[in-house]
Amino acid sequence: MKRLTHLLLIGAALGLPLTAAAAPYKEVTVSAGGSVSGKVTFSGTDPAPKIYKITKDNDTCGTGNRKIDYVKVNNGALTNVVVYLDKVKEGKPFPSNLGGTIDQKGCEFRPFLQVMRNGDELAAINDDPVLHNIHTYEMLGRAKKTVFNVSQAKTGTIKKKVNLKRGSAMKVECDAHDFMHGFVFVAKNPYFAVVGEDGSYTIDDIPPGKYTIKAWHGTLKEQKAKVEITGGKTATVNFEFKGK
Repeated sequence: MKRLTHLLLIGAALGLPLTAAAAPYKEVTVSAGGSVSGKVTFSGTDPAPKIYKITKDNDTCGTGNRKIDYVKVNNGALTNVVVYLDKVKEGKPFPSNLGGTIDQKGCEFRPFLQVMRNGDELAAINDDPVLHNIHTYEMLGRAKKTVFNVSQAKTGTIKKKVNLKRGSAMKVECDAHDFMHGFVFVAKNPYFAVVGEDGSYTIDDIPPGKYTIKAWHGTLKEQKAKVEITGGKTATVNFEFKGK
């Protein structure tokens, strides 16, 4: 105990952050919950898809170029966005059918955007008769920190536990094929929604109170806002991402 106190005092003297481990999310019965809905839109110049040359394993991966549309805009709506409430301590249960599976097929990650629960296992399936090396990174602003890096020399499935401390998502790449890219949003509470093709979302059964709501996208800067939830009512929060 004395050693711990000494270390904390040193950290305080050096101006280091003194953070405690976050308490796990608690599932409880929510009575008189409210909801929040809105749309995620994009204005300005829509960045062109990125082009990668398919350089190997052409019988499986195809030939020519691979086009990945990182910023996918549909009639002004921005897709591949997850809207979520940040730092919720307790509330409704996680959905029982939450994903946590990435399929490597035709040298693509399917789906391009997956959602899983923090602390669960991510199942990586290799459906191709070629070697893949799935490499996941915790996204920390512009920085990336490896979560796991596993080679899959043949068809089959590997499972790896994911427990992000700071970030809310992972970038997924294949070290054997530099044209394979995807993302995994790692939910720390069940109050999230992947927007529809029209950019709309709804998060329901929220305990009344004040929250920070965020809109996460794999390559665009995360946005946030404040929202107050009232029992039996629906608040509205829209997000607009802007291009150059």
